[in-house]
Formats: sequence, C-alpha cells, structure tokens
Amino acid sequence: MSRVTIRLIRFAVIAVLLVGLIYHLFTSDNAYTAYYGALLKNAPIPGIKSQQTLEQALQQPSELNTESTYVKANATFVTLARNQEIWDMIESIRAIEDRFNHKYKYDWVFLNDEEFDDRFKELTSKLISGNTYYEVIPHEHWSYPEWIDQTKAKEAREKMRKARIAYGGSESYRHMCRYESGFFWRHPFLNKYKYYWRVEPSIKIFCDINYDVFKYMEDHKLRYGFIISLYEYRGTIPTLWDTTVKFIKENPELLAKDNLMEFISKNGGKDYNLCHFWSNFEVADMDFWREEAYSKYFDYLDHQGGFFYERWGDAPVHTIGASLFLNKSEVHHFDDIGYKHDPVNSCPTLKKWRMDNKCVCNPDDHFAWQSYSCVPRFYKVAGLEIPVDTNRTKS
Repeated sequence: MSRVTIRLIRFAVIAVLLVGLIYHLFTSDNAYTAYYGALLKNAPIPGIKSQQTLEQALQQPSELNTESTYVKANATFVTLARNQEIWDMIESIRAIEDRFNHKYKYDWVFLNDEEFDDRFKELTSKLISGNTYYEVIPHEHWSYPEWIDQTKAKEAREKMRKARIAYGGSESYRHMCRYESGFFWRHPFLNKYKYYWRVEPSIKIFCDINYDVFKYMEDHKLRYGFIISLYEYRGTIPTLWDTTVKFIKENPELLAKDNLMEFISKNGGKDYNLCHFWSNFEVADMDFWREEAYSKYFDYLDHQGGFFYERWGDAPVHTIGASLFLNKSEVHHFDDIGYKHDPVNSCPTLKKWRMDNKCVCNPDDHFAWQSYSCVPRFYKVAGLEIPVDTNRTKS
C-alpha cells in the first residue's frame, strides 16, 4: 500500500474512536444532565470541589461574594460642590470608585448652596455604586450671622486682596470655610450618618484601597483621619490662636487628657506653630464635631468674626479642635493611601504598600517627609514610629 493509503486508514481509525468516545459521553444521561444542567440552573457542578455557582464564580472581587452578610459602617462620602464643577467632580468620583468604593458601595451626599441641576445629578449618579443624594444648604448656614458688620468684612476682603493673599478677596470662600468648620454635619440629612469621608473636585487616588476605611476607623476607635499636614499662611489667621487661648482659659475642662497640644504648639500653647491637617481629605466621626467641646469651640470662634474679618480656614479650625479635644490615639495618619490635591502629592512611604496596592505615583514626590510637612511632628508627638522607607528609595 502507498503511504497515502496508510495515512487515510489511520485517520479513519482515529475518527471512529473519537466518534465512539463522544457518543459514550453524550448518551450518558447522568454526565450530560449533571454538568450542563448545573450550568443552566446556576447550581453547584458535580465533580468540582468548589461548590460555587457559575454566577458566584464570575463575581469580582471575590471577597464581596458575602456582600449580603457584610455589615458596613454607618458612613457616607460628603462633597461640597457647584454645578459648574461637574467635570472636575466626576474625575474625583471615578478615582474613588475605581480604587475603593466599587467594593463597598457607600452612599455619597452632595451639598450646594443652590439646587443641583439635572446634568450634575445624572452624571454623578451613574458613576457612583452607592446611593446618591443632592441637598441644598440651609440659608442660615451660608449667610452672614446678625453680629457681623458686613462693611467691615468687605474692607477686610479688599485689604487682603491687595496683599495678594490666596482667596483674600473672596466672599464665597469665607462662607465655605465657615460652613465646613461648623455646619456641614448639622445638615438635617446628615443626622443619620456617623462617619464621613470628604472628597473635593479634581483629586486623584493613586493606589487601590483594599480595606474598608470606615470600618477601620470604627474598629480602631479613631475619630479623625488625615493624609497631608502642612503649615498655614499666618496672614489668613492673625488672631485665631489668641481667640483659641481665651476659649481654653474659659473652658479648661473640655481639653482631652492625652491631647495633641504639642503638635500645634512648640511652647506649651503660648503660640500656634501653624501646623494643620489639610482638610480636603479627612475621614472623621461627625459625632465628634457634634459633641459639646467642639460645638462650643466653633460657636465661640464664630462670634468673634474671624471667618469674615480675617480668613480663618476650616483646616486650621478642624486641626486645633481635633488636637485639643481628642486623645492622641484617636487621630490617624493614612500613609498607605496615595492621594493628590494640587499642588501636593502623597505616595505611600513603604514599597510593599505601593506594590501590593498597585500605586501609580512617584515615592520621591511624597510630601509627608519633606521640610514643609508637619507629619514628622505628628509622629513624634503621637509617639509613633516613622516608617522605614522615609529615605525615599527609588522603586
């Protein structure tokens, strides 16, 4: 026989064997029904050790297969924004959702001194995995209190504008600082929440956040969390510390026993060293702001007029409040979260964090350990060990 004939015979034999095998498999009712029936019914597949259904196996990420039993913290994202900031806002939302919230689906509350338009609501709600809410700020929270001399306030703005102080001439910026300092958690809609994470337009999150930040706060009894800490511009708050000292003298019983006074003052409270937590990122317990110590402190500041006659910011006000009325153990630095709010970058200190969490930031740009940062002082005062990679090794 020729070689061609031999090859044809071999091919025919193999074909017959394959047909026979397929016939055996597909005429076995048990095998066919068990396997394909399981897929169609989305049931456990016989012979497979893992008894996940097809739908369960396809869910991502896998740790959320128990979502129905996962108990989230009583928490929400909070954003103060305006309609015209929509494009910068969805950039921030995309960052938060991609790196964190798609796994946990926390609510998001938007606040504005006017109604949000349909475009803002549609674009933001489509991107957010949790529930979204759009609330108008009560007029009394975003207006001049009766004790403020508006002529004097206008003169102060003009003076600061001429001095070229950032936002020195802005009236709306002052309303914003006052609102963030003492009113946002008083919005009736926020009464049902305990924790919040403040998010501003046009921020970046550089790393995956593979744990529930809110639950971390809850489980570790933390009440204020920050990423960036730096020095305030003295020209914006010339009398803030003197006003604070007067309040302390009148209310010494409100100070926490193991407070962070040394973080904000190098001489036992005589002067303010200008260190503050940058409040554009803060995760905190709203009950702290609601409690007597901080509420009384804010109301005292508010009646002195510094939000309008000067340019007191919510960052130094929050920082002083947290430093005086919380214990050291209740304040946390999130060094493992990569974050950017122009012009400052935060890139996790440890290489392991950056690798494990798929960070896309340059560690040499990490602001925390640079000369103008107050983070090293926080670690020293709080008695914390500074992470070992602070020499900014390349990676």
